[in-house]
Amino acid sequence: MDGVVRAWVDGWVVSRGAAPPVREPWGFTVDVGQPAHVSRHVLAAVGDAVEEETVREVADGVRGTGVWLKVFQDPALVGGRLGAGWWVDPEPGWLMTVPLPTRTGHPRVPDGHRLRRWTRGGVTRLLVTAPDGSFAARGQVAPTGATAVVDQIETAPGHRRRGLGGLVVRLLAEQAAADGAETGVLAGTPAGRALYESLGWTVTAPLTSAKFTGTGGATG
Repeated sequence: MDGVVRAWVDGWVVSRGAAPPVREPWGFTVDVGQPAHVSRHVLAAVGDAVEEETVREVADGVRGTGVWLKVFQDPALVGGRLGAGWWVDPEPGWLMTVPLPTRTGHPRVPDGHRLRRWTRGGVTRLLVTAPDGSFAARGQVAPTGATAVVDQIETAPGHRRRGLGGLVVRLLAEQAAADGAETGVLAGTPAGRALYESLGWTVTAPLTSAKFTGTGGATG
């Protein structure tokens, strides 16, 4: 599963404009460069292969606030392995994949809505605006060879359950396939999992997100 994790890390850094990942004995370190997200440590192991001792070792080595830890295991397990100063998101994310292409018909933009697509730095972004010009949905994809990471899928609260999220994900997957990718990878939220599964994505592993705050509980 190291390959799936590496694919996600490689695509994520391109999508977010982060520094190239540094290979560690246990996974990857990525410098992000934001005050509340200075860097992140991503363990390469997945599921039952995640070793408690490794999680503790990596977490204990963090001293600065704003450092994140990504572990592909359930938060209920990971949380008990972290020391004081760590905030753990109680809801798991999900590492998910899909074979490309995933073309299913011809996704249609709802009447009155506007779709804009642009590519910069290898990242293709989609924006859907409502008839009045306000934000409706967005997303982006970063191909990195045989794999591509779909990222930052978002639908405005007032425009949910209208198929816009599915439209964006399908179009991004088709774009990735056109760019030569064979597998799509993403880290989905609990709210987004059902959408992705309806489009053919499958869960590889749960994902725990933890942040070192130095205060033992503030989320920052």
